[in-house]
Amino acid sequence: MTSFKSPSHKAQHLRLGLAMWSHNHWQESVYGSGTKQTDRLARYASIFNTVEGNTSFYATPNAQTVMNWHSATPDDFRFTFKLPQTITHQLQLQHCQQELLAFFQVMAPLVEKTGLWKIQLPAAFGPEQLPVLARFFDLLPQGLSYGVEVRHLTFFAKGDAERALNRLLIDRQANRIIMDSRPLFALPPANEAIIDAHKKKPQVPVHAIATANTPVVRFIGQTDGTIEALAASNDRLQVKNNDSFFTNWLRQLARWIQEGREPYLFIHTPDNQTAPELAVRLYQQLQQQLANEISLPTIQLHKALAESTAQMQLTW
Repeated sequence: MTSFKSPSHKAQHLRLGLAMWSHNHWQESVYGSGTKQTDRLARYASIFNTVEGNTSFYATPNAQTVMNWHSATPDDFRFTFKLPQTITHQLQLQHCQQELLAFFQVMAPLVEKTGLWKIQLPAAFGPEQLPVLARFFDLLPQGLSYGVEVRHLTFFAKGDAERALNRLLIDRQANRIIMDSRPLFALPPANEAIIDAHKKKPQVPVHAIATANTPVVRFIGQTDGTIEALAASNDRLQVKNNDSFFTNWLRQLARWIQEGREPYLFIHTPDNQTAPELAVRLYQQLQQQLANEISLPTIQLHKALAESTAQMQLTW
């Protein structure tokens, strides 16, 4: 397999992004009124500096689409693409040299803008298949950063299987992708969005470990205000909100940044309609946490920027 030069960039301390860059509900918050769908990635990339590229899991984009994505993003933006499900789920990492070659040939123009190539493994992929994962690493292009997301519960039991997985990832300098779906599963199935997310997202323990230099956290949060709305109709409801679950991440993310790592933080909500607002709000908490040691850049949604500009014009 071809070797690639790992993307070079000035350290960002933290990369913040969402599950996608295109969502119809973000017209005002992220893109601005009147923005065409073809311009959404560029507007998104002017606010956030990374994104989960989940579309590649379902289908490899065509060459023109890859070039369009490259043109729409600044040099310091970083995609994180999933390897196709054909490779990870159907072929289960075996006898897939041709599929890997074809995928990376198409994606080659974006290698310099991809911070992480993600290997999402099915829940059936257990400890006995770790040798398969080890051999698969040998098939991958060298010089790139990879992340692995496991869902088999044995890998979360703090036993021999989990230690073997972590040793393999450390040896291969691959990042263990951390899914934190606690805020989501703390919610009762009160609406269709929550019910759908309960079905689709895995409920696994959270083990905050960095096996390489770019630890990845997928924080599946609640829509802000959900707890308060539910409590208004049920005074016995006792559920933690996003901030309660994120408190430990404030300390852990700060620790990784201070160690010189570059964590990737992706924020979700059940339907992702208000994920941009939640992402910025949690990021501001981290800014405050690190204020005395590291100055993180300010991030503003288009909506907030437009309101600020309008206020300045009124006061002029």
